[in-house]
Parts: sequence; C-alpha cells; structure tokens
Amino acid sequence: MMDLYTSTSFECSKIVTERYSTSFSQGIRAFDSKLRAPVYAIYGFVRYADEIVDTFHDYNKRKLINQFKSEIFEALETGISLNPILHAFQKVVHKYKIETCLINAFFASMEMDLEKKSYSSDLYNTYVYGSAEVIGLMCLRVFCAGDDSLYSRLLPEARRLGSAFQKINFLRDIKADFEERGRVYFPGVDFARFSESDKKEIETDIQKDFEEGLKGIRELPRAAKRGVFVAYLYYYELFRKIRSRPVDLLGKERVRVSGRRKLYLMARALLQDKLNTI
Repeated sequence: MMDLYTSTSFECSKIVTERYSTSFSQGIRAFDSKLRAPVYAIYGFVRYADEIVDTFHDYNKRKLINQFKSEIFEALETGISLNPILHAFQKVVHKYKIETCLINAFFASMEMDLEKKSYSSDLYNTYVYGSAEVIGLMCLRVFCAGDDSLYSRLLPEARRLGSAFQKINFLRDIKADFEERGRVYFPGVDFARFSESDKKEIETDIQKDFEEGLKGIRELPRAAKRGVFVAYLYYYELFRKIRSRPVDLLGKERVRVSGRRKLYLMARALLQDKLNTI
C-alpha cells in the first residue's frame, strides 16, 4: 500500500500546480510523461513555501516556514512524510540526487522575504539564486537523469533562465510588492521614483538572461526540451508585453498572457520540436 500513498502524494503535487499556475501546468504537460510527476513535486514544494511567506498574514510565518523546513529535512532522513507534498518532494530529491545545498539556499531566500524590504546587489543576487535559480537546478537534475557531466555543462544556463523568470515576476509585480508587502527587490530602485531608464536597465539585464537560457534549452535532452521551451515562450511573451508598457502603467493592471495566446505558443513549441528547430 506504500505505492498507493506515494502515487497519491504525487497527485496532490499535481493538483497544487494546476490550482496555482495554469502556465506551469501547461508547460509540464509538454514534457515527456516520465518527467511530469517529479516536476510537479518540485513545484508543489516551492509553491507551499512561497505561500507561507507571501500570504499567511494571520499566522506566525517564521514559525510555519521553520516547521516546513524541519519537516522536509526529517522526511529526507526517514524517507517518508505525512505531508503528501513533502513526501513526493523527498522522493524526487533521493531519486535524482538533488543537493541539500540547493534546498538550504531556497529556504534562505524564503526567510529573507520575512524581513527584507530592500536589497543591495549582493543580497539581490543571493535572493534570486535561492528563490529561482536553484529551482531550475532541481529540475535540471531531473532532466539530466543522473548524467552529471550534462548537468555541470548546463548549470550556468539553467541558472540564467531561472533568473530571467524571477526578474520578470519582480517587474510585473513591482507595484503590488511595494504596496502590499513593502518590498522592492531591484537594488538601488526607489519605487516612488521608478523611471523609464530604471525599467530599461532591468529589461536589458533580463534580455541577456533569456539569451543565455535559450542556449541551454537547446542542449537539453529531447524529453525535457519541449516543456522548458514552452515555459520560455510563455515568459518571453510576458516580457514582451511588459517592455511595451510605459512605466506609469506598470502595476495598474497585472500583465497576463491570454489563454488563446498560450495555446498558440504551445502549438509553436510543438511544431518547432517536431521540426527540430528549437
């Protein structure tokens, strides 16, 4: 019956992903079937941690994130958790040999969200690494399926792609982060005087991350390439829309990609994969 519990735990991670992110859910469906469950498990784990620090305002967030952290390390030690999200994630960590240092870096960034309101360049880079780049590296471990040489070769590009995705989230939500949480992630940026030149500088940085990240996507195993490319297209579409908006309109209405446009981008990715032109 243990197999039933484990399979149910992975189903829970899938449900969490589908409820919280239609974009990621659609991207995951583009993976080879053997990759979907572990990626759902990674997303479910990081989503729950992020929810603790971002939305559980009526509760002791620090206590909850410390408890969540303690429970995942206990699960990693014992090989089981009564929390199905943690149980599925620890299974993936063990199977694909995801390094403990990546998990620790992730929690370090989550803990920064409990207290940091503005960031120096060093803290910003540390935060982006732990909140986004390590998630790309966890997924890369899954994609490489034990090929340490391939993992090492693609590690820099995976980090750049995760960085691009996170910076787009920051830019899209800059007004909400400032007004609702008092946070400004970009170093040296005063939201009250956020200018077109500030926005342009950030966009130039994101564009470079995208260019490097795409190089890595092209080197991924076929089973993973299409799904990651779908995510790349979705986020680049968000980036395109954000770039076209003047700074005074940024944050007045959350930038989104329509369902119809997502279907087009999915079809484009499938076609390019079929023609081997990614």
